[in-house]
Amino acid sequence: MGDIWNTTWYPKAVDHVNTDKQWYIVDATDKILGRLASTIAIHIHGKNLATYTPSVDMGAFVIVVNAEKVAVSGKKRTQKVYRRHSGRPGGMTVETFDQLQQRIPERIIEHAVRGMLPKGRLGRALFNHLKVYKGPEHPHEAQKPEELPIRDKRIQKQR
Repeated sequence: MGDIWNTTWYPKAVDHVNTDKQWYIVDATDKILGRLASTIAIHIHGKNLATYTPSVDMGAFVIVVNAEKVAVSGKKRTQKVYRRHSGRPGGMTVETFDQLQQRIPERIIEHAVRGMLPKGRLGRALFNHLKVYKGPEHPHEAQKPEELPIRDKRIQKQR
């Protein structure tokens, strides 16, 4: 028989199957992209919970509306580039933040959040918890999403 006094309970995926996941909604209007994406990634992965376990899907679902109104600082509108490759020789396509925002604004937030999630099977499963929409409407009213607070400004240094 093993030592019963020095064991730590480690939550497993089976322990969280019946748990109802929380739903959050975020309005991306004038929110800074990086701060928005990091907060979303934390809640999707469940790092804000006391029962956080790195190898288990414990996080929430996050709905992002008004994806076309997300903001970036500095010269990122013209200098930040998004690359994709078709797999064929010479098949690289490069477009700037502004071009992608005009074409598919949802992809900007998805790309930022995906980079902050774990790589591998768990990260791919967690990415399905992100729902991004171009306008203010979304089809998830039945889940009764709560507002997810995002800090807008940096903390000012006290002098």
